[in-house]
Amino acid sequence: MTQPPSPSPTATYRLQLQPDFPFAAAERAVPHLAALGVSHLHLSPVLEAVPGSTHGYDVVDHTAVRAELGGERGLRALAATTRHHGLGLVVDVVPNHMSVPAPVSLNEPLWQVLRDGPASPYARWFDIDWDAGHGGRLLLPVLGGRLGEEARHLRVEGGVLRYHEQAFPLRPGTEGLSLMRLLEAQWYRLAWWRLARSELNYRRFFTISELIAIRAEEPAVFEATHGTLLRLVREGVIDGLRIDHPDGLADPAGYLERLREGTGGHWTVVEKILTGDERLPASWACAGTTGYDALRRIDGLFVCPQGAGRLFSHYRDFVTPLADEGGDWEETVRRAAYEVITHDLAAEVDRLVRTAARISARVPAPGDHASWALRHAVRELMVRLPVYRPYAGDAGQAEADAAMLGTAAAGARTAFRVPEEARAVDLIHDLALGRMTGGPGHDAPDPEGAEGEGADRADFAARFAQTASALHAKSVEDTAFYRYPVLLSACEVGGAPGDPALPPEAFHAYCARMQRDRPTAGTVLSTHDTKRSADVRARIAVLSECPDRWRDALGAMAEDAVCDLGASGVDGAGPADPMVSWLAWQTVFGLGAPGDPAAAERVTPAVLKAVREAGLRTSWTERNAGYEEAVAEFVRKGPCGPTAAPLAALEEELAPFVRANVLGAALLHLTMPGVPDLYQGTERAYAALVDPDNRGPARFCPELLAELDGGSVPRDLSAEKLRLTAAALRLRRDHPQWFGATASYEPVYAEGPAAEHCVAFCRSGRVLTVVTRLSLRLVETGGWWDTLLRMPPGGPWRELLTGRELPGGTAVALSELLAPSPVALFAAG
Repeated sequence: MTQPPSPSPTATYRLQLQPDFPFAAAERAVPHLAALGVSHLHLSPVLEAVPGSTHGYDVVDHTAVRAELGGERGLRALAATTRHHGLGLVVDVVPNHMSVPAPVSLNEPLWQVLRDGPASPYARWFDIDWDAGHGGRLLLPVLGGRLGEEARHLRVEGGVLRYHEQAFPLRPGTEGLSLMRLLEAQWYRLAWWRLARSELNYRRFFTISELIAIRAEEPAVFEATHGTLLRLVREGVIDGLRIDHPDGLADPAGYLERLREGTGGHWTVVEKILTGDERLPASWACAGTTGYDALRRIDGLFVCPQGAGRLFSHYRDFVTPLADEGGDWEETVRRAAYEVITHDLAAEVDRLVRTAARISARVPAPGDHASWALRHAVRELMVRLPVYRPYAGDAGQAEADAAMLGTAAAGARTAFRVPEEARAVDLIHDLALGRMTGGPGHDAPDPEGAEGEGADRADFAARFAQTASALHAKSVEDTAFYRYPVLLSACEVGGAPGDPALPPEAFHAYCARMQRDRPTAGTVLSTHDTKRSADVRARIAVLSECPDRWRDALGAMAEDAVCDLGASGVDGAGPADPMVSWLAWQTVFGLGAPGDPAAAERVTPAVLKAVREAGLRTSWTERNAGYEEAVAEFVRKGPCGPTAAPLAALEEELAPFVRANVLGAALLHLTMPGVPDLYQGTERAYAALVDPDNRGPARFCPELLAELDGGSVPRDLSAEKLRLTAAALRLRRDHPQWFGATASYEPVYAEGPAAEHCVAFCRSGRVLTVVTRLSLRLVETGGWWDTLLRMPPGGPWRELLTGRELPGGTAVALSELLAPSPVALFAAG
């Protein structure tokens, strides 16, 4: 029986499913989460994944619900329990890739492709370039060393080719060949893992060779990989979908339209990262993004623009970075982009070059472009894109994409010494837009019968966009963010570390647009992918209000504030690393644990991940063991040791202002336009660092919620945040019309000398949110003085946390209104 589309959630609660937290554990948490006030559970991927996976994004079988979580029976039991408590289920969907597991036999479609090659019915599932060399074979970069060195570990046994824990199928009829001839006869080429960056001939997720891309744009592939989830939607088990990384799809708009048809229009959000003022394409059949764009706007409100500039000056004095190594944001991003596109994505660029060369050779007026010129053009054009990717073929995006790529092309041409050779940029520019030209600015129709060219052009446009997306993610999120640690709270997915502050007017404009265009889009503050939880970022953001006190705290530690690598450095590095020191001190401050030896178990892995991602002195593939040992020792003795006493004192002094940020961000998130998604545990104080620190099994505290509901006064920030969260969620649940698609959003402005420190808005004339921003600066300038906030008309207005009432239209002193708490939530009676 097909279920009608369910209404949009009022709020979702994300659970990270894993063997230590299966469906049964989620089912036990349902009564508490229903009492909290959410409308839907938001589950991480539920399909069959690599055994032991703690995240589920490494899918191996789209036809089955993951057995380690309880299988389909467990999922149905969870759905039944949620229904009993008035909740629904939203599920994370992974449409872009599958795992290349060990053993490969866990992924049956891939196993058959390795056995039967291009003739396999599953060959179209995967984005493989069979003509990219390797004798028409698929490169598998799984060997720990060169083939000649690893051959002794290869053996035929039980009808398969074995390599340590791996097993690979044999092409029929090759079982009796000698080892080397047998290897050459397969449809795959086993290779040293280091060859992946330059020789790989299958598309992957970003730069992760263990995740092979699938062609969801193919109708048959879509049906096969989405059939189980769509059946569960039709049967009423699943009520909504979250789509992982839509920018990895060849045709996101087409995919979402097909998904809408398959679900009957159920609520769907997409993990699209918007940059700057970029908008979600209007053609996308979804409610909106998952909410990283909202995160950036909320966080920006709590950054002092003047203080952030002064903090940068102190950072520059402390670290003395080169411009492209953290001294200038744009230069740092540019260098990281060049490194990623020339090294990590070399194979992806080569595929684009081969395709462009074929097209150029077939047009009526061949371009005679050298391969190096095409490669240079691809790189120079792609590194200049200000967003993740263009969308060729999306008519609604055509004008914006043409303008963006035109600007990028103008810059790319300047990278060529010979103007005539820069014509390669024109070709790449036009192909990226999905068109072909007979010359600069002159469209040329396809030659008669040029089916191959048409296919190549479509392939180029799709792969260019997909590679651009991977480039932006790897160069900005996974590299530049770790090389520019000025204010770590700004180094977040979708963030703008070079310009982190946001004025209230910009926040209100964003919210008004959200309510108008995408009123049921998602909003988030913490996720499984955020590099620091919202409360960690809220704590760090206070430093933008007191940059001199931060400088003085580091100065009080003298030479102990800097990671010492020894008199001669480590493996050619300098004798000290002030950048990792700055990052480590902010990390431990954000965690709220300066001087805590136990925190070293969490801070050390996060800092080591940061320096590996930064790739300046060590990396994931080129480990500098001596340097990493020195960093770990510094974290233990410095940020997590007795040296941190001045920072611990500063943390205590700033506690009231951290409280204001934590509560303020939470209330804005819960009452602004959109559907708030709470990450597991964030209803209370939640300090977590980058994964895997933030991906442990969920922990709940129903007893505390029961105490608060019974009238207990919050005894700490965690209880205070829980009380606020429950009040806002229950208000959304009980009055969805005040917050949903038919609701309204009206800014409410304070009047007086401290008006800029108040952010307030009214929802549908029935809910008033009031939040304090930059509370430390507020105190330093004398407080609220005679700043007033006029209550909206109507009422009476009842404050949900204290029970007090105020008549509508009354001008109230903010010093009085916000005396009990830095935030207030009113509902009209």
